Amino acid sequence: MTDENDLHHVIIVGGGAGGLELATKLGDSLGKKKKARITLIDATRTHVWKPLLHEIAAGSMDPDRHELEYLAQAHWHHFKFRLGRMDGLNRATREVFLSPVHDEDGNEIIARRSFKYDTLIIAVGSTTNDFGIKGAREYSLALDTQAQAQKFHRYLHNALLRAQTQPEPLKPGQLEVAIVGAGATGVELAAELHNTTRELAAYGLDKIDADRDVKISLIEASDRILPALPPKLSYAVDVELRKLRVNVFTGERVTEVSPKGITTHSGRTIPAELVVWAAGIKAPDFLKDIDGLETNRINQLVVNQHLQTTRDTNIFAFGDCAACPWLGHDATVPPRAQAAHQQASLLLKTVKARVAGKESLPEFHYTDYGSLVNLGKYSTVGSLMGAVAGGSMYIQGLFARVMYRSLYKMHLMALHGVLAVIVHTIGRIISRRTEPHVKLH
Repeated sequence: MTDENDLHHVIIVGGGAGGLELATKLGDSLGKKKKARITLIDATRTHVWKPLLHEIAAGSMDPDRHELEYLAQAHWHHFKFRLGRMDGLNRATREVFLSPVHDEDGNEIIARRSFKYDTLIIAVGSTTNDFGIKGAREYSLALDTQAQAQKFHRYLHNALLRAQTQPEPLKPGQLEVAIVGAGATGVELAAELHNTTRELAAYGLDKIDADRDVKISLIEASDRILPALPPKLSYAVDVELRKLRVNVFTGERVTEVSPKGITTHSGRTIPAELVVWAAGIKAPDFLKDIDGLETNRINQLVVNQHLQTTRDTNIFAFGDCAACPWLGHDATVPPRAQAAHQQASLLLKTVKARVAGKESLPEFHYTDYGSLVNLGKYSTVGSLMGAVAGGSMYIQGLFARVMYRSLYKMHLMALHGVLAVIVHTIGRIISRRTEPHVKLH
């Protein structure tokens, strides 16, 4: 029998949508057949699909019912999981370094350690880019992780409880939320907050009139919301948000965030007790020129059409942390879930080829299937690319909502299989009837 330590070792750093899907598929093929060792490294113990974070923040989704334990997934699908945050790399010895892991009291649980690889795949995603705006880091919250989304929900819930019980009138901005950045995250969060704040107020918070007291502002530096999507889609979403009385400010660049709210370049002041920063992304700072690898101005690893880093053929990168050329466009592949899913599918073939000793590797060609924006229970709009003679088809309403929800189901099927997802869905439909439709703590 082959010693496991002699097998080709594939390390995937980052258990987001793409990284976890890739580890699962490689484990089910190469790992199960003892053709390679597969190891997934992540800084957290559980996985939640990132496009759902705005629902966790608003309180319309309970993360305990949707998170996946990495250790369990690894056990079921023939790969290893290692807890830790990558902070260094030695390409000469083919090692990745992980920083120590501490508990909430600061006690060290796992000491600093390193792992050797034959193939390294980096899929650490992205973080919010505050562009160095004064006060943004100190006085605003990002929604990059489940912990951040849950923190925002606690702040929101506490703000409502404080307003309910305080003897004095509401102060300016006390129940106002300002969302900086009107991309998909900002827009979807605004709609979810409109719904959940009213749901929360209905559960005994009788001193709060949500329509009067709770205000949501969406601030975008571009001349329209959803600037990366087609204008028709932006206009449709803008109309829906204004129906919900969301204050939409376009062409306003934030220059400062303070405990009282935000200030824009035009001198406008928007009071808010809670500020969410959802404008711009960058790859994690530790990637910047890590051990000589080529990175761009937002720390993304520059890769070729094989998703290999330009200076090391044994290291691959994909998802939001990679700058991959988009053939036929003067831009890189956009940082979207569908791109990471497509890249994970390609890397499955790539790793199998490398383990088999093949020199020829497949090339990545991104296909844009369109965009969908979910406004909670109010509406879903989107465009399906290539649907009509190479053009696009605009969709809205129930069909768009079904399409949006199917994206998450596809992710779950990649992790658990079709039967498990069907059973889980039926169970959620039944249990949903006995639960509040908003998280109350």
